[in-house]
Amino acid sequence: MILPVEVVFHPSWWHKHGGISFDQDFYYHPGRRVEDERRMEGVLRGRFGDLGLGEDAGRDVPSVGAVHNAAGFLLSEMLGCRVEYPEDGPPLVVPAGRPDLDVDVEAAFAGPAYRRFVQLVESLKARHGFVTGDANWAGVLNLALDLRGQAVFLDMADRPREAAAFFARIGRVIDRFTAFLERETGTTSISVNRTVRHLDAPVFLHSECALTMISTAHYRKFIFPIDREWSLRRRSFGIHYCGADPHRYGEAFAELPGLDFLDVGWGGDLKALRERLPRTFLNIRLSPVEIVAWSADEIRRAIEERVEAAGDPRLTGVCCINMDDRVSDAQVRAIYETVFDLRRRFSASSRS
Repeated sequence: MILPVEVVFHPSWWHKHGGISFDQDFYYHPGRRVEDERRMEGVLRGRFGDLGLGEDAGRDVPSVGAVHNAAGFLLSEMLGCRVEYPEDGPPLVVPAGRPDLDVDVEAAFAGPAYRRFVQLVESLKARHGFVTGDANWAGVLNLALDLRGQAVFLDMADRPREAAAFFARIGRVIDRFTAFLERETGTTSISVNRTVRHLDAPVFLHSECALTMISTAHYRKFIFPIDREWSLRRRSFGIHYCGADPHRYGEAFAELPGLDFLDVGWGGDLKALRERLPRTFLNIRLSPVEIVAWSADEIRRAIEERVEAAGDPRLTGVCCINMDDRVSDAQVRAIYETVFDLRRRFSASSRS
């Protein structure tokens, strides 16, 4: 598909417009999982069905994770963090404040958080005969921050060997968890960004939100080796970068053996990234904070400018993730209608 487009609403939007409560049962009770996903699809069809949203309305879809949300928390809990579940917000990870760099991989899969998730999967399979979807697994540095807090930055400088081993063990937890997901449902990353649904092959999408907080030298030393290994054996491989400066990493990302998908945070220099990554799918992320103040014309202009800068519409997508209850239906429609219009233009241009 040329120019896939996706939106993801913040839980406050769902709470307001669908009466959804995001307590712990929303994520782990098998009946609630199916019922609430069905309700969410129904809300989407009722408001935006003419745009193609809500295609599963009226169906019971046994999704193992909240694929209409964008929040990583399960692996943080598996690794020892406490998680709170507000009724109108995403799960809140309470940093563990670990005093050391120890990660017990086996303990993560023996603890109550993982067992609860496996029980959900098995219950859904028993009721429906199959499972679908996935669960947001965050990323190596994201999880390290949940475990160590800002001390992890000092670890990189003061004890680099131990820090590298710490990151590698977190990577092994992610690898094992996502391998389980892949066996059960065939996907790992719809819950990271729904845009990956539109690509030809499932994407293994590594959330690297925290890269904006470190230097490219530290990325190359500590995270790049993990990305490099995953890009060799977990294809299609992608990086989710929601910060404003992904272009700062363009040279390093271009050195990965394969980068099939890159989430480009709002403010990212798409032209510079396309020059470095001519064969990578660049997914343009609009700002969910700024969009609530934009007119339809401003939304159209923002999308058109960025799609042009991305260079190749066959390797470009558009999304806006975590729009809260202040966003209007008209603003959501402006996103879709702009992309639909661009598709028609590119199709006409290709035919001519």
